[in-house]
Amino acid sequence: MSEYERAVVLRLGRLRTKLPRGPGVIFLVPCIDVIVVVDIRTRSFDLDRQAILTRDMVTISIDGVVYYSIKSPLDAMLQVYDPEEATEKLAMTTLRTVAGTHKLMDLLSSKEYLSNQIEGILYNSTEPWGVRVERVEIKEIFMPDQLKRALAVEQEALREAKAKVAAAQGERDAVKALKEAADIMETNPIALQLRYLQTLNSICNDNTRSYVFPFPVDIVRKLMK
Repeated sequence: MSEYERAVVLRLGRLRTKLPRGPGVIFLVPCIDVIVVVDIRTRSFDLDRQAILTRDMVTISIDGVVYYSIKSPLDAMLQVYDPEEATEKLAMTTLRTVAGTHKLMDLLSSKEYLSNQIEGILYNSTEPWGVRVERVEIKEIFMPDQLKRALAVEQEALREAKAKVAAAQGERDAVKALKEAADIMETNPIALQLRYLQTLNSICNDNTRSYVFPFPVDIVRKLMK
């Protein structure tokens, strides 16, 4: 036998040893011993697309892949008829059960959490069978086209609402800053004069032919009186 194989030997229907045989040469008694060779390498199978009704009553389809290996060849031989088929059927039912307890947005945003949850359930359930589930990956979540369009519209509306809130927040901060600046200038006339000169300096350059001098409104009012 190869290095990645182990053998379970039955003599007249009874287990010959409590440990798997191999690798290497195994001697058998013809017509009395029966040998079953088990591959202990990591293998995988695809989870067919499963139609699932989520917790918020949305119908979707999910598929995935499961990686597993035979941990105990004796248990895989004696405790379950077909370890691969049993693990595959259990993985499908577990996927439907676990996904049905979550809402759609939770599934879309946390596929890794869903994979880990299914992996934990399969690991504990298949251990008596001598099977070790090493990894579960959710490949894709399929939604109806109408639902995709509805989600796209909803997300667009949320982005627009966040943009308006951000713009309003910026306007409010700007108004607060201008009010603070006005309060400082009101208490110190020199600051207002310096700001006036800075404004004139910023609008003047070599190509400027016309100059505009702002005139305070309060002075105009005093002259009018």
